[in-house]
Amino acid sequence: MRIALLEDEYEQAQHVQSMLSERGHHCDTFPTGQAFLSAVLHRSYDLLILDWQIPDMTGIDVLESVRAQLNWVVPVVFLTQRDSEADVVRALDAGADDYLAKPARAAELVARINALARRSNPDSEKEVLKYGPFEVNTQRRTITLHGDELTLTDKDFDLTLFLFQNQGRLLTREMLLERVWGLAREINTRTVDTHMSRLRRRLGLNPENGFRIKTIYQRGYRLESMQHPQVDSSSDIRETDRAANA
Repeated sequence: MRIALLEDEYEQAQHVQSMLSERGHHCDTFPTGQAFLSAVLHRSYDLLILDWQIPDMTGIDVLESVRAQLNWVVPVVFLTQRDSEADVVRALDAGADDYLAKPARAAELVARINALARRSNPDSEKEVLKYGPFEVNTQRRTITLHGDELTLTDKDFDLTLFLFQNQGRLLTREMLLERVWGLAREINTRTVDTHMSRLRRRLGLNPENGFRIKTIYQRGYRLESMQHPQVDSSSDIRETDRAANA
């Protein structure tokens, strides 16, 4: 998982980052709320970990900004020294999904993160997934459109499934390379662009079939449901979308 950690104490941030990295997660650390928000609103993370007391704002302020501006509902965990019942209730009411008191115990932290990942993607263990007129069989690795099986390569299938499971989410080219191509950093990001262009044609991703792949200029892609139009979450993204479509 790609995790963003808000923690202003350097040693604590390094400790948590190390715990997560040892268990196969990628963790970026940020010492201020502004730096954290700038990254989270313009990159793709699977889960956020917030401290409450940071120099420039509170963790609650950061959480409220994330929930108000990010159209992708990302799981959020508080990891803080504040452990009163009132603090826990306030954080959960503000939109946090879990709450842990410092110091974090590695096994418990990772177990809670894994549990949140499963809850945030309930379709991950299903054999047959339906997305409008598309049906994805994860065991047979086939995709049908209006009942007709599509001709796709293995990589096309992996990319399509990842897109459908992350509808509405900005997916950077780097993230797609990591998740679909297995962190093949030697592959040029043009590989992603080529596959996306091909998928648009092969899948028939158009308003008639209820979905479209939208290019987010200089950032990546987002699969959007045409039945439920997406609203961009920041002025930066609105501007880059207009530039891409000009």
